[in-house]
Parts: sequence; C-alpha cells; structure tokens
Amino acid sequence: MVPDIIDLPADRSDLLEQTAKLLYESFVDLTPAWPDMQAARGEVLASLECEKICRVTLDRNGHVIGWAGAMPHYDGNVWELHPLVVAKTHRKQGYGRALVEDIERIVTARGALTLWVGSDDEIDATSLSGVDLYDDIPGAIRNVKNLKGHPYEFYTRLGFHIVGVMPDANGRGKPDIFLAKRIG
Repeated sequence: MVPDIIDLPADRSDLLEQTAKLLYESFVDLTPAWPDMQAARGEVLASLECEKICRVTLDRNGHVIGWAGAMPHYDGNVWELHPLVVAKTHRKQGYGRALVEDIERIVTARGALTLWVGSDDEIDATSLSGVDLYDDIPGAIRNVKNLKGHPYEFYTRLGFHIVGVMPDANGRGKPDIFLAKRIG
C-alpha cells in the first residue's frame, strides 16, 4: 500500500500538534533534543520555513503516522534529510522508505545531487558509541556493528553509505553518524 504523503499544512493546527507529539514520543527516550512538547512544536514550526520541505504520512483516518523533512545546503546540491520519524505502531511497514523516497523525488526535481542524514548514537546502539573514535575513525566506520537496532542499517538498505562520524557530538563517546547517497 502506498501511503498518503502530503505537505504539512501550516494552517492545520491539529496536524501540527500530531506531528510534534509523534516527534516527542518517538525520541523522548533516545535524545534530549526534544525534551518536551514545546521543543517538539518548535522543531515542527521550524520545518515549515521557506526553502525547507516538510512532508507527513497520514493513516486512513487522516492522522499523522510519519514525518520527513529536508533542508538545502551547498547551494542546493546537497539536501539534509531531517527529521525522519514513523510512529512505533507503523514501523517496518514501508512508511519510512516511502517518506525517504518522496523526499528524494522532490529534492532531485530541485537539482540535488546528494541526500544526507545524521543519525545520532546516544544509547550505545553501535560499535561507534562509547569508544574514542579519534584512535582510528576510518577503521571504526569500516568495522561498524549494529548492537541494538540502530537506524543506520535502515538507511544503508535505502542506498545510503556511512560517509563520516562526528565523535563526541552528543557528549563523550556519543557520535553522530553521517550517511549520504548520490541522487539526481
């Protein structure tokens, strides 16, 4: 089934609130980035800014079950996929893939050459977490292991490659994993 994916309407407060709730509930135990609903609402509103892309997946009843956004960098040659979130009850059903493919289609039409995403590891979900990556960054990336269902493997299944890490991005031993793919 192909999900219904639409631009998030800025004038639909119900959908804005559902999107913020989805973000907050999906990441509350994984990152301090959105510690409360106010922070999540701010992220949703920021995603509606000019030049950015903000798309949601709706279920049969018109409720938000997925959200993806993108923003341009490098004069539009590179776009960052941020955020990507699917409701826990709807994961592993193709909604995340559909959202990423939707973003790819849109940014390709805007002239993008690369799509990238950062995927934090703040909970020791990969072999890149809890270690000093500065000892051998290329080796750590080459030998990465998924220990607790980290989403980097979702992205690699969609054609992304790990292109780098930012050691200690979220505190000592808590890196941000950068993945990218050529599009367009």
